[in-house]
Amino acid sequence: LFLWASSSARAPTFLRRRVSRRPKAMASAHPSQGLPSGMDPSMVDEYASQSKLLQEFVKIPSIGKAWVFTSKDENASRAMVSVSQSDLLANKKRSFLLNTHISKSSSKSVSFQWSPFPVEMSGVSAVVPSPSGKKLLLVRNAEDDDSPTKLEIWGPCQLENEIHVARSVHGSLYADGWFEGISWNQEETLIAYVAEEPPQPKPEFNDSGYKKEGSSQKDFRSWKGQGDIEDSWGETYSNKRIPALFVANISSGEVRALKGIPRSLSAGQVIWAPSSSYSLVFVAWSDDNGFQETPRKLGIKYCYNRPCALYAAADPFKEEADKPSTDSNKGDTAALVKLTADLSSAFFPRFSPDGKYLVFISAKSAVDSGAHNATNSMHKIDWPTDGKLEGSLSVSDVVPTVMSPQDGCFPGMYCSGLLRFPWLSDGRTMILSSAWGSKEVILSINVAR
Repeated sequence: LFLWASSSARAPTFLRRRVSRRPKAMASAHPSQGLPSGMDPSMVDEYASQSKLLQEFVKIPSIGKAWVFTSKDENASRAMVSVSQSDLLANKKRSFLLNTHISKSSSKSVSFQWSPFPVEMSGVSAVVPSPSGKKLLLVRNAEDDDSPTKLEIWGPCQLENEIHVARSVHGSLYADGWFEGISWNQEETLIAYVAEEPPQPKPEFNDSGYKKEGSSQKDFRSWKGQGDIEDSWGETYSNKRIPALFVANISSGEVRALKGIPRSLSAGQVIWAPSSSYSLVFVAWSDDNGFQETPRKLGIKYCYNRPCALYAAADPFKEEADKPSTDSNKGDTAALVKLTADLSSAFFPRFSPDGKYLVFISAKSAVDSGAHNATNSMHKIDWPTDGKLEGSLSVSDVVPTVMSPQDGCFPGMYCSGLLRFPWLSDGRTMILSSAWGSKEVILSINVAR
């Protein structure tokens, strides 16, 4: 009909007759016809205005993370920003990377020269640049149970290596804001991270009972059991059961697990220590929760009352290199050193730039009382210069727990996150955000005092 009308051709008789027989009521349908139940025709314009307003808000991107890299020129630096934007049609968020050059003039003014267009990070679970900014790690978690996890190592202008990690080694990497701990070493040759422990083998049975190992796999009268039940970490962590630590060599592509961590501990927030025989520092949460010591995970989201502690362990690659000089009776179990034996809570570990202090947050008051959230405290450990963790390490207070704050005074720390590098240029002042009454404020803390 459109072609006939556009070419001024006359429609066939049967079509003209059918159109002419349409009732006049069809031409002027009731204005409320087709509207949802309970919606008045006068609301159509209002909904259209709100829909347009929503689309305008959705176009505004939100900043997720940012990294600044210094250069030889003290008046210039480089930055990389991770931004996201909602896609209403696809009902998902799309992530992008933006790069900019930052320059400072003699008048102390700062100018940004942004790249013309962002680069979309499709299918990327985590973006982690190296300390120098010369390398970039992209994590692509598996989309199904049979696909491997992919670690992409990018250089200035090319893909330098792509590591495929099979499900038999570990599951998806943790890219959340709590367990996550993807960390480069200073030499930028190794990457430590947290991933789901590979599933335990399930028992098999047949008509005769338990099926022994080594029997034929082509037994059609056998079936697999479910194995032992393993608790998950609850809300938003329903698929997270036992996070474990792994280290990847970006040159060889080899991935090794950090052995010696009991399965009753869930590891996370791993960082590299300064030159030390114990190269890795991480947080571990126990399955026994709170003062009631309930042997269940019971969730981790918004639950700061879960007991946790800081541990130190050797890099598995360094341990393998030193293996001939060690005692052969030690086996393949790495020694763990508990750094905070006298505290019921310790998390968010950060080393000072000079490596003298290991600073961390504690929710001891929440763990001891059972409250989901309570006033935090900040502590530090004087890290030994020789890197030997012999004897007990002294833990000193930086910001003590404030139990009864005075009106208008500091109410105590309520810290739900910490920057990967929270230090100012003096190497002693840490910047973090905390709740202060009904507001979120920025705190400046000198850890050397």
